[in-house]
Amino acid sequence: MATFNTLRRRVLGDSSSEPSRAPSPNTAIRDGEPVTLVSTSKLNKLTRKRSRRRQWLIFGLGGFLGIVVAAFFAQQQNVINLEGLMDINLDTLLDAIPAGIVNDAKDITRHERETVNYDSFTVGLHLQSQGVKARHPVVMIPGVISTGLESWGTEEGSRQYFRKRLWGSWSMMRALVLDKASWKRHIMLDKLTGLDPPGIKLRAAQGFDAADFFITGYWIWSKILENLATLGYDPTNAFTAAYDWRLSCEKLELRDSYFTRLKAHIELAKKMSGEKVVLVSHSMGSQVLFYFFNWVEADSGPGWVDDYVDSWINVSGSMLGALKGYPAVLSGEMKDTAQLNAFAVYGLEKFLAKHERVEIFRAMPGASSMLPIGGNVVWGNNTFAPDDRSNQTVSYGTFINFKESNSTRSPANLTVDESHAYLMKNSDTWYQDQVRSTYSYGVAHSKAEVERNTKDRRKWMNPLETRLPLAPHLNIYCFYGVGKPTERSYWYREDRDPSTSVNVTIDTSLTVGDIDHGVILGEGDGTVPLMSTGYMCAKGWRIKRYNPAGVKIKVYEMPHEPDRFSPRGGPNTGDHVDILGRASLNDLILRVAGGKGDHIDENYVTNIREYAEKVKIFEDS
Repeated sequence: MATFNTLRRRVLGDSSSEPSRAPSPNTAIRDGEPVTLVSTSKLNKLTRKRSRRRQWLIFGLGGFLGIVVAAFFAQQQNVINLEGLMDINLDTLLDAIPAGIVNDAKDITRHERETVNYDSFTVGLHLQSQGVKARHPVVMIPGVISTGLESWGTEEGSRQYFRKRLWGSWSMMRALVLDKASWKRHIMLDKLTGLDPPGIKLRAAQGFDAADFFITGYWIWSKILENLATLGYDPTNAFTAAYDWRLSCEKLELRDSYFTRLKAHIELAKKMSGEKVVLVSHSMGSQVLFYFFNWVEADSGPGWVDDYVDSWINVSGSMLGALKGYPAVLSGEMKDTAQLNAFAVYGLEKFLAKHERVEIFRAMPGASSMLPIGGNVVWGNNTFAPDDRSNQTVSYGTFINFKESNSTRSPANLTVDESHAYLMKNSDTWYQDQVRSTYSYGVAHSKAEVERNTKDRRKWMNPLETRLPLAPHLNIYCFYGVGKPTERSYWYREDRDPSTSVNVTIDTSLTVGDIDHGVILGEGDGTVPLMSTGYMCAKGWRIKRYNPAGVKIKVYEMPHEPDRFSPRGGPNTGDHVDILGRASLNDLILRVAGGKGDHIDENYVTNIREYAEKVKIFEDS
């Protein structure tokens, strides 16, 4: 790895001890010099001139390095053995790159750092100038990708990884590439207990470092933290409640006392500040927080949430699951794998085959919480789906489609309910038992059923089978991205490859109309479909049995309007993860935290309310 660091230093210049975080704007401002806030549009104009030059530079440099590395591997006659990278002398390689390219890289990097210096704190500084300041303590509950997992095992096979992250760092990449078998043993939970395997101990990293960056340079919560800091937030009034997302919620409490500790954090935050807490959750974190509301009412009574929580900011919450979770546990695939070219598929299969990916996904019980909730009522039947659009030729209601239906492995086209039964039938007994004992994906159609479900832990993550807390003063804000094509249904075929135990695979040969390599795309944020992020906020929680206390709910949809020259989409992205850096989302979060949430108006840009009205879930008669 030292050679890669050398290349980075030679091309991009020296870096600090924390290369992933841009320096504070103050380091570039002389004493007494006035500070000017630059608008996003003006900032884009300043940087766009360099963008094309940057794209060609990266393309050329990347292509040059790719050719050299490919040639090296060809000589090794082993495409998959990445350990060979350790023998490449990148110092010598760099000498072959024209000096002009190296100088251009340094120049572009310097200008991009200047751009980040303006952009990182702009939203917070703007609100600060309007008199907004820290008021409510803030607790953040991250999603899957934004929680690092580190090893605390001390047995011989784990000592080399002690306190190294095996999820969410370059240590993960290195372990996966150079010691795949060991990485798999560590990342998978025991198939029967759903807890740590013997001799293995992975735990969620804690503190802001657990969620601000996934790997060096790939920010997650860092921009929100930077803007919160400008209003006066620091570790005394802002916290992250990271968790081991592999575990089911029940096992989170059993092994880590997660919900007990989260409750204590919230109580202490209110005691120290005198203000109720604002909870900010993202993606799967919103499902975990919904479970917490049910848990804490069972533990401390129905008045606890109203006493301690001012607002819940639900960012891109996968409240009704993420449809891409289904092909992940069925065949180890999703859109990202289906759209790979033939050479990339060959490399992926040789390195981490489908049956290995299936085993890993299934041995993480928390991942199965992302299977679709609501069944055919929400996701449609053989002829109709609530979110079907007028120009569609085939309904979204048939979730798993087979072009050739000639066996039990490739039956007739399946709805969501039928697909769930198909998954259970074609899974190992341990996985069937794990899912059935942990989750419920149905719909409660009466108040009496909802109240019964408050005593059934399997229902606590399903907002269509349980209710919001009895907290009439609670405010819920649903902020999510829209307008980015998102997985909605799939075309499958039998997999007759004798080398794999997975019997079916996405039919990647099928690309026509709305079908892209066997994946049918619908509305959403690129990861979670619109019906999952939007239905409960736009309609479900406005049905009395799901919200008997009349909790106030506001929806703010954010269209995906990416900057074509930004790899992360820029300040107007609606992408599921990158939205955490979106300027308007940061503005909304800071307003709620500063006690100005009442001034936020709802904003709908999709037809979610029309789709929601077509869902056959009604008020009690």
